[in-house]
Amino acid sequence: MSAVPDTDRDQLSSEALARRLAAVADAKQAEDVVALDMRRLVSYTDFLVICTARNERLAKAIHEEVHQRLKQDYGVLPATVEGERTAHWVLMDYLDCVLHVFVPELRERYRLDVLWGEAPRLELEAETGASGRAASADRLGGAVRQAP
Repeated sequence: MSAVPDTDRDQLSSEALARRLAAVADAKQAEDVVALDMRRLVSYTDFLVICTARNERLAKAIHEEVHQRLKQDYGVLPATVEGERTAHWVLMDYLDCVLHVFVPELRERYRLDVLWGEAPRLELEAETGASGRAASADRLGGAVRQAP
């Protein structure tokens, strides 16, 4: 498996992948989920998805859930994962999208969403409910396929 979907599976655009990463993290109780469109600012990725986990245990759970769902649903694995042992800041690099899962102290320290403040934000309200939890995956649009 690779960081790119198998050709016999539904292809995910980089935006659909960012939305899926955000929705899966949100469903696992991530907070303050933000997706930044980096396409006009950097060449190494299209989107940064940034979220906060209340503690290290939840950061590990978000990492594991994202890894499992993307592998199961799309045959996609991250090219690189860093920080999963200590889980203060877990980085999952899916090439076109990079997911950052922070504990609150490190999110406040590094403030990536402030650092990249000029990046447009994806509107994620369609994927999350009013409480900040993920809505059903079938609201993610045609690019995302539900597992059978």
